[in-house]
Amino acid sequence: MSTNAAGQPKRIGVFGGSFDPPHNAHLALAKAALEQFNLDVLHVIPTGHAWHKARVLSAPEHRLAMARLAFGNIERVVVDARELQRLGPTFTLDTLKALQTENPGCQLYMFIGADQFMSFGRWHQWREILEIAIICIADRTESALTQTEFDIYAPHNPRFLILKLPLMPFSATQIRQMMASGAATAEDARKFVPESVARYISHHQLYGTG
Repeated sequence: MSTNAAGQPKRIGVFGGSFDPPHNAHLALAKAALEQFNLDVLHVIPTGHAWHKARVLSAPEHRLAMARLAFGNIERVVVDARELQRLGPTFTLDTLKALQTENPGCQLYMFIGADQFMSFGRWHQWREILEIAIICIADRTESALTQTEFDIYAPHNPRFLILKLPLMPFSATQIRQMMASGAATAEDARKFVPESVARYISHHQLYGTG
């Protein structure tokens, strides 16, 4: 059995996303997850072949590099490249099974946003995901989450928990759009992303910053 220093089953967090780019709200979620769930480690996993996304993601090497810059200095966080190295469609269930095999007896906690939770019932083999991991929903202040959203998962409700986050009214989509339109420069991006990520975006002329 995979245990921590106290001899207890390891508590392993999983935080996946495109991280295109990783921004300050992502960092706030990672830090809150570590603290509120007393995780031994949090795997930050950039999405590989995102079959469910209509847009084309930035090149894997850019997203991995930015994730390493953004999360690299947070203790107990591991930037995990496995989905970028996997051929074909990337399914969350495959990643969870792999982590479970590598850490027998661990407890997995998967962190998702409220918007992802709204579509969770359409995820690939979502019932099996719930057998493997506890789903932790990042609920920002003024979130519209209500009991109604949970009712369809009634038999599985104990497998859902809430991660409390402060309100951060911006997203990666908004950051990309502002930069592509010229409404924000790479310099402006420093308000939304870590300094090291802003420099990377500028250097590689991502999101129309050239």
